[in-house]
Amino acid sequence: MSNENLYREAVATKLQQTTRRHFLQGCTTGMGAMWMAMQRNANAATKHLPMHDPQNPLSPLPSPLPGKAKRVIYLHMIGAPSQLELFDYKPDLKRLDGKDTPQSFLEGKRFAFIQGTPKMLGPQYPFAQHGESGAWVSDRFPHFSKHVDDVCFIKTMQTDQFNHGPAQLMVHTGQARMGYPSIGSWTTWGLGTENENLPGFFVLLSGGRQPRVGKALWSGGFLPSVYQGVQCRSQGDPILNISNPDGVSRDRRRTMLDALNKLNQRNNETFGDPETLTRIAQYEMAFRMQSAVPDAMDIRDEPAHIHAMYGTEPGKESFANNCLLARRLAERDVRFIQLFDWGWDSHGAGKDEALNEGFKDKCKQVDQPISALLTDLKQRGMLEDTLVIWSGEFGRTPMRENRGGSEMRFIGRDHNPGAFTLWMAGGGVKAGYSYGETDAVGYSPAENPVPLRDFHATLLHLLGFDHNKLSHPFQGLNQKLTGVQPAQVVHDVLA
Repeated sequence: MSNENLYREAVATKLQQTTRRHFLQGCTTGMGAMWMAMQRNANAATKHLPMHDPQNPLSPLPSPLPGKAKRVIYLHMIGAPSQLELFDYKPDLKRLDGKDTPQSFLEGKRFAFIQGTPKMLGPQYPFAQHGESGAWVSDRFPHFSKHVDDVCFIKTMQTDQFNHGPAQLMVHTGQARMGYPSIGSWTTWGLGTENENLPGFFVLLSGGRQPRVGKALWSGGFLPSVYQGVQCRSQGDPILNISNPDGVSRDRRRTMLDALNKLNQRNNETFGDPETLTRIAQYEMAFRMQSAVPDAMDIRDEPAHIHAMYGTEPGKESFANNCLLARRLAERDVRFIQLFDWGWDSHGAGKDEALNEGFKDKCKQVDQPISALLTDLKQRGMLEDTLVIWSGEFGRTPMRENRGGSEMRFIGRDHNPGAFTLWMAGGGVKAGYSYGETDAVGYSPAENPVPLRDFHATLLHLLGFDHNKLSHPFQGLNQKLTGVQPAQVVHDVLA
């Protein structure tokens, strides 16, 4: 080998072994030393951050406070269902149906599609009060209406985003930009998971399409990748590559994995990159998942009365199947289970997205499974420590959508970030309770507005984190999602 090649190899080796710490120590401006000093102070302030076993980054950790919710099932209706056709009953809006919208409703407002002066649009379906709580629910959710005394409604949710992608990111990451960890990732980072054979964060999709921003909604962001959500499929292998290729036995896979782990261990000893340990843990988790996932995801062994209760069809993609899967994952101690259902964007631009057409179909698809999920969790004694959440990403306008200033053939509503309904059940929330009240037409809060950041604070409190203290595993989330002390909603909705 020539001297020149030896020199190049030596330089390459030195560069490979030079870390950011070495660079900052040798920085001639002194900025490196300043940064290192700041890091020491930061480390002191974050000494209570979660300390997982390096060989098991999903190891279960106790919450700082006794949390009432041990796990979360989040049902997100992608596209933002109309609260005015489901939960927010406004008789005054019915009387205004067909009249020109007052200019005060339009001045200074941004709309996705509305132009000119639209007409007011009354509720498209009849409402009735249900349960001892007297909660108003429309006839679109006849099964769910039987559970209102187990539910806590928040009717004044607000967001500062009026387009779907950024609004969905706000719901799940607290930021309108991609690159931040989802609430499911934060949860598994802070609490780990009880089942070492399954991921702590599962994602189930229905409706035929992914959300607009896709995997960013269940991303681990800047957290180690082991905390991101694992997407499952309804057909074929529940998780891609979960099965061994033809000709590869489980014993051979174990031998291959042992050899790969030795290489990764040597790499970690040389460079100290924590992501290497994460990679080892993920390979080991994947090996265990090959046995655990097929068992957890196979709903065919459920009894006939359970399939009838949910309305499931094994082997097909459906929201009903995913609700049953959510229960099966919850009883196996998966920490965070996220369901996304596409098809709730009721603009009225076509039959599928019309309030008087496609909206009816979507309600029918989810009403029975949601009711079955709540019933199933309750009869198994799991609802008290399982938090079930239902929401869209924003609300809909009390006026009818028009395109180009002209009334459309089908009936729809535009985006309304000013007010929408979110409900929670189980997991320590106040049952049979409604928080917040919108104005006479459901356009904006009349009292007790709840920004999404305050909802996130509530969720974390239910999981056992004290937002009056900074030294807990969700310190970063507290700063990024709430910014200020939690609003009164945190205390008012707790049981």
